Order: sequence, then C-alpha cells, then structure tokens
Amino acid sequence: MIDLLQFDFMQRALIAALLVGLAAPAIGTFIVQRRLALLGDGIGHVALTGVALGFLTGTAPVLTAVVVSILGAVAIELVRERGRTGGDVALALLFYGGIAGGVLLISLAPGGSNATLMSYLFGSISSVTVQDVWVIALLAAAVLGVVTIFGRELFVLCQDEEVARASGLPVRFLSLLIAVTAALTVVIAMRVVGLLLVSALMVVPVATGQQLTRGFRSTMLLAMLFGMIATVGGLSSSFYIEVPPGALIVLVALGGFALALTLGRFVRRSRPRESQP
Repeated sequence: MIDLLQFDFMQRALIAALLVGLAAPAIGTFIVQRRLALLGDGIGHVALTGVALGFLTGTAPVLTAVVVSILGAVAIELVRERGRTGGDVALALLFYGGIAGGVLLISLAPGGSNATLMSYLFGSISSVTVQDVWVIALLAAAVLGVVTIFGRELFVLCQDEEVARASGLPVRFLSLLIAVTAALTVVIAMRVVGLLLVSALMVVPVATGQQLTRGFRSTMLLAMLFGMIATVGGLSSSFYIEVPPGALIVLVALGGFALALTLGRFVRRSRPRESQP
C-alpha cells in the first residue's frame, strides 16, 4: 500500500474511489428501496450522450454529462409519473436513446475515437486529474448533503408514495430530487468504474447490507462501508495485478455480496427458534 501511495496519480485515484464508494451507496439505498435499481444504468447510458456532446462542442465532458444526465433523469421521472408508459419501458427508452446518441455524437466529434468512448464506458481512474478530484468531491458533497437534509422525507417516499402524499410531503419534488441526485452520482462514478458499471456501486453494496441487517439506516451505513471497501480494495488490487480497476471494483463488490449472503444465512440458521406456546 505504501508503494501505491508513492505515485501522485494513484493518490488522486484513491481519493476519487473513496468519494464514489461513499456517495453511490448512500443514494443507492433509496433507489433500491423504491425498486428502481436499474435507474443508474439508464442515466449512465444517457450520460454518454452528454460526454460526447462535450467533445463535440469543445467543452468539459463532465459538465455536459451533468446537464444531460439531470435532464434525462427528470424526463424519465416525468414519463413514469404522468405517462402511460411504465417505469421499465421508460428506462428502456433511455437506454436505447442514450447509447445511440452517444455513439453518434462521439463519431462526429473532432478527436473522438473508440478509445475515448471506452474510457468513459468502462472507466479510466488512473487518468483522474486534480481538477477531476475537486469536481468529484463537490458532487459527492452535494449527494451526501441531499441524503442528510432530506433523508427522512425520502425514506417515507420510498416506503409508500401514497403515505407520503397523505402526510403532505412534496412527492413530485422528492421524486425528482432522487432522480437528479442519482444523475449526479452517475457522473461522479463514471471516471471510476465507467458508465456501464456505475449502477453496480449504487446497488450491490446496498444488497450486501440488506443481507446483514434489516434497518434502513443500518443498511445505508453498511452499504457505504462496503462501497468504500470495494472501491479502495478493487483499485489497490488492480494496481498490483494490472487489470482494469473498474471491473475489479465491481467484482470485489459482488464477492462481498456473496460473502454477506452466506454469512447472513448462517447467522439466521444459528439463531435459536422460538418455542411454540
């Protein structure tokens, strides 16, 4: 680990990985609770269009990805709420349109290439700059701020939308807030694991936490812990065995889920059964 920290690019990469591992499971807990586990995938696809738009217009790809991702997230929430199209169909439309628009625009952009496209699809954390770290830190702070300030209201919404509406909560605003926060999280994580794998960091640590605890708050805290372990552990291991860090981070997260699943079953079986009256 000391050898790894001697390199400036790995120091930046570790900071970015730590922030992503902290922020992605935090908003992912609400997304999983609301049964929108594939939302991150849909936004990830449309974010590719934003990245390509940045290259086409000569602006920062991260900034255009933020704008396009937020617009896509708002669009899918409005389609889900108002239209006759179901949430899964709306996500599918976002999948197809986002990836097609991204491929088309990147081919038209000056300097656009398959290598450029692959770096955003599967991540390129070793090329993270100081500016990227600051942008990731600001976006991660925004995500964690939303979770901290609106956590209780979002919990009620995710448990039962009708109860939230009857309680006088601004359901539409909170639904859009979840979608926009998910969009920010996708942009944060795209340099770490890539747009095609970003949803894994929003879902897998949460699923891992659910195997070990039933409380919402404890699940979120465990998910954030597992997320940081997966990102930092996967990145550190990829440095030594020379494999793509994004894929290894996701595999480490999946390994943690398998371990938690086994441990959870063992704990439940070892508990003494209550005697019948």
